[in-house]
Amino acid sequence: MRKKRDAWKSRIGIIMAVAGSAVGLGNFLRFPVQAAQNGGGAFMIPYFISLLLLGIPLMWIEWTVGRFGGGFGHGTAPGIFHTMWEKNRFIKYFGVIGIFGPLVIFIYYNYIASWTLAYAFFSATGKYGLVAGQEGMLTLLRGFQGVEKNSFFSSLQYAYLFFLITFVINIFIIYKGISGGIEKLCKIAMPTLFIFGIIIAIRVLTLGTPDPTKPGWNILNGLGFLWNPDFSALKDAKVWLAAAGQIFFTLSVGIGVILTYASYLKKTDDVVLNGLTAASANEFAEIILGSSIIIPAAYVFFGPHQIQNIAAGGAFNLGFVTMPLIFQKIALSAFFGCLWFTLLFLAGITSSVSLAQPSIAFLEDEFNISKKKAVIIFGIVSFILCQPAIFFLKHGVVNELDFWGGTFCLVIFATVETILFGWIFGIEKAWEEIHHGADLKIPHIYKFIIKYITPLFLFCILGFWFYQHGIPTILMKGVSQADKPYVLGIRVLLVAMLITLAIMVKIAWRKRAIIKTKE
Repeated sequence: MRKKRDAWKSRIGIIMAVAGSAVGLGNFLRFPVQAAQNGGGAFMIPYFISLLLLGIPLMWIEWTVGRFGGGFGHGTAPGIFHTMWEKNRFIKYFGVIGIFGPLVIFIYYNYIASWTLAYAFFSATGKYGLVAGQEGMLTLLRGFQGVEKNSFFSSLQYAYLFFLITFVINIFIIYKGISGGIEKLCKIAMPTLFIFGIIIAIRVLTLGTPDPTKPGWNILNGLGFLWNPDFSALKDAKVWLAAAGQIFFTLSVGIGVILTYASYLKKTDDVVLNGLTAASANEFAEIILGSSIIIPAAYVFFGPHQIQNIAAGGAFNLGFVTMPLIFQKIALSAFFGCLWFTLLFLAGITSSVSLAQPSIAFLEDEFNISKKKAVIIFGIVSFILCQPAIFFLKHGVVNELDFWGGTFCLVIFATVETILFGWIFGIEKAWEEIHHGADLKIPHIYKFIIKYITPLFLFCILGFWFYQHGIPTILMKGVSQADKPYVLGIRVLLVAMLITLAIMVKIAWRKRAIIKTKE
């Protein structure tokens, strides 16, 4: 006999949870870098096209597919895919990606989220208050990460301590369940995150001109640097790919998390308006708050010439090097620094618990084991898997995990689920399922978009990637000789994880068949 599945207690709870999964470090760190590096305001053209033709359709697909599969007692992609195409014995194995991807992201994202908790502590205690210049702040970060030993940190003990704290928080929340853990967390964390973001954005947007001899270094020009369009950038396919990638990243589509969250909905629960509301909350965090903090503030204090190098330095440098330097230059620096890194931690923790849930749901639903046992198994396995990202960070391990788990798998999984939804399940049946209990009617044009445009868009992304980067990536072009053994080791680990999950799916279905025969 199968136990009763967990459920969301309120509509706002599921909206906050899905928004929490989507609103992460990428909204505040990755998005402004992507915009600044890819044509400024012109980047928003492919961004919004990708949102309308890729992000929103995939969001509706995943909410609908998850709710549908949940009605059959499945909370993860293997079971959900099987319910949609029962005649195909192999489709459940494609669903393995929907567990594999979130697990891979979890084992490095959790460590990165722990940095934000550490830096919130460093802000409150003034740990980096006397560090001068970008080079000094970068040295502090590299010492903390264990990339190098220096006068700030001689070992990984501080980083590992904050990782342990963050990991335990994740496991505790997951153990408390959907309604008692994740929903409660997100109901508190998301409003808090938005309040903190608005406070920081207002402080940044009211910055004066710190150097009277450089009147051009002002907030309006800082916003202009990010938003003034370079339309020539639209001729570059990489800009379009970057925009599509950001939409995947920011909405958490193609991962498998929304499927699992939606599987805990009732059959009559709305998915159309709920999905749009969660997506809108994410876009507010990204476009309004994410673009109003780092780049404009950096422009005011470092000027138009250095801002180019700052933007090119990447998301981590922006968040952990540039922002602390900026906070040093304003009143109440410890307060605003602590606010900033606490905001990032809340964004990180609401995302990381969502990444763990597909694995937990898979163990609970397909092996019919208790929540406690599922969390213990996940905790032990994921803790072991987290170690390479911590100890081999300087050898490119996190970048490798991020590419295969956080980029490549997303596009593959999204392509599979879109074809399955629009073509195998059938667009007419799919359209009816989307609108079951809906509070809002989707424009009819989206029936055409979901069936034709979204899958075509996804095939183009895959095609361009294989054409431009496929072979060099597979052959590890650009990877140093010293790092190649580590990168190869991670690839072997990832293949082993994928095979193990596939075997677990096979075992689970064999058990189901035996039980069905006995009945």
